[in-house]
Amino acid sequence: MDRMIYIGMGGAKQAMEQQAAVANNMANVSTPGFRAQINNYRAVPVVGDEMATRAMVVATTQGADMRSGPLVQTGRSLDVAVRGDGWLTVQTPDGGEAYTRVGNLQVGAEGQLLTMDSLPLLGDAGPVVVPPGSSLTVAADGVITALGAGDPAVGASEVGRLKLVNPAVSELVRGDDGLFRMQAGVAAPPADPGVRLLSGTLEGSNVNAVEAMVDMIANARRFEMQMKTLQTAESNDQQANKLLAHG
Repeated sequence: MDRMIYIGMGGAKQAMEQQAAVANNMANVSTPGFRAQINNYRAVPVVGDEMATRAMVVATTQGADMRSGPLVQTGRSLDVAVRGDGWLTVQTPDGGEAYTRVGNLQVGAEGQLLTMDSLPLLGDAGPVVVPPGSSLTVAADGVITALGAGDPAVGASEVGRLKLVNPAVSELVRGDDGLFRMQAGVAAPPADPGVRLLSGTLEGSNVNAVEAMVDMIANARRFEMQMKTLQTAESNDQQANKLLAHG
């Protein structure tokens, strides 16, 4: 009887967690550069006085679908998309490095080049700062050129180069904020000159809305099935107690 309860309880918990991941993917179906979240699960024996045959389902480290999203031309000079493999490097609030494919950039009030989440873009020499009011272009190799702020006498000049990296996918860990970081103990990767950008283009989310909707329906059915298992176990237990009481 208790084995049936463990199976139903573990399955219901797994279905709920998977549903949360799918819902998050659905919410980001239009987020530029978003990578669909993937939850993996494994069986872990129950530790305690229970029988050795009892096991629970637990989530392992969250993964991500690393397939590229569709490319959309915007014509905006500060929209960039990584062509093929590679990542943009941003500075996190704690001063560390993180990696993203979100390429709709903006210039902050103090001239820092930022993501739409206000995270500074890192270059070869730290956060990239551009002249206020200048017209910017981003080359395929990440070099940023600024045309003087409304002064025809001021020509174009190079103001920095984005740090583009291409670490092994197996070394990356997805954070709750959607950014990717290197695994604990792994050094930050150096800039990779082979990574190329497309200017005036954004990479869309790689979430397939139709597939995500089908997954949500399937997870709801799985949860209902596991709850039915628990209800059946409870009903069987009540019937057994009645038989014992009248025996």
